[in-house]
Amino acid sequence: MVFGKLPNKAVEAILPCLHELASFRFIHIVWTFFIWLHGRLIFFFPSDGEIDGTRFLWYTDSEKKRNKREESMSFWEELKNKEAVVMYGMGDGAEKILRVLESKGVSVSDFFASDGFVRGQSFLGKRVKTLSEIRQSYPSFAIVSAFGSSLPDVMALFDALDKTDDLYIPDVSPCGGELFDDAFVSAHREEIASARSLLSDSRSREVFDAMIAYRLSGRLSDLKQSECDLGEVWESVLRQEDAVFVDAGAYRGDTAAEFIARRKAETIIAIEPDARSFQKCEAYLSSCGVAYEAHHAAAWEQDGVLTFAAKGSRASARSQNGKTVEVAARSIDSILGGRTVDYIKYDTEGAEKEALLGSAETIRACAPDLCVSLYHKSEDLFALPLLIKSIQPEYRMYLRRFPYIPAWDLNLYCVKR
Repeated sequence: MVFGKLPNKAVEAILPCLHELASFRFIHIVWTFFIWLHGRLIFFFPSDGEIDGTRFLWYTDSEKKRNKREESMSFWEELKNKEAVVMYGMGDGAEKILRVLESKGVSVSDFFASDGFVRGQSFLGKRVKTLSEIRQSYPSFAIVSAFGSSLPDVMALFDALDKTDDLYIPDVSPCGGELFDDAFVSAHREEIASARSLLSDSRSREVFDAMIAYRLSGRLSDLKQSECDLGEVWESVLRQEDAVFVDAGAYRGDTAAEFIARRKAETIIAIEPDARSFQKCEAYLSSCGVAYEAHHAAAWEQDGVLTFAAKGSRASARSQNGKTVEVAARSIDSILGGRTVDYIKYDTEGAEKEALLGSAETIRACAPDLCVSLYHKSEDLFALPLLIKSIQPEYRMYLRRFPYIPAWDLNLYCVKR
């Protein structure tokens, strides 16, 4: 489901009728259906009885073609009705999705992998099969994908599988937290609508709408509706001047390398908590011919010490158990000490909120361009735009997502008006 706007004349014509219906005490929510452009529109009342006649929900074309399910049923509920559910992939991601499926009352019958990865191994007590073996074993089945990739050949495999089989690609938050399902959308309806209203162009709203549709449908067709071109961001969204760049969650320097290739960088200020990634990042920066600072720390709300999982990958994050290391926490405001910067990127593995709060003084003072990851937690899609708006009201906001399965690489770009 996605949100949009109705023309003022249509609203003026409809509101008197809606107000009359809302006057009855026994009606808390009135759903009115009628055709408008692409499909079915659904008006709704907030619980306090006030009518917002300019907002509506509708179903995407792929949803209308795909199913006749009840309006409240997300794909997690659809899976209960499948004759068999099999999982494509293994590892940590599979275990995380399995826990969600179990909580929804869905059992997985088998696991399979791409033919080149099947070597007689087992996963959770079951032999990992090939897809051809799955097709021989089950007359009818749904596939739940349990891994991600941005590699073109892997994404082509998903495209082919989507054409031949009943494929679902879950979007489970990489950093935990609430599941983005119907109950979540219902609980955060007002915040979702408010965040959408902050977006500054039609493509941003299309991406926003496609993200919600995909997270509820699990379908590749909805996910692909949100794909954008990275070059367009550098050419048309971000400012063109030479810049001082703060890279929060610098990993191995890949984003810094992209920045240097696209802009005449003055200084790179890199912040990275994972020790192995930090070493590679610093080695890159020392060789690129640009002035730099490298901080082995986690971008945070204030200076201190945090406990992290020792993973040596993009997934390094604060840990609750397992092998851990203590890492310094630094606020960007503390690192900068009042210096002006032009561009800040936040890819902090679920700590974007804290990193933003730790740079609030800088954002208020000089309104640098921002690039903020919005995919690590379910609420990031709406909570982070609203937070940024509260810190710096002068930003224009653009939402873009680049090719990746599942819905990763979703970024909010903020540029001062």
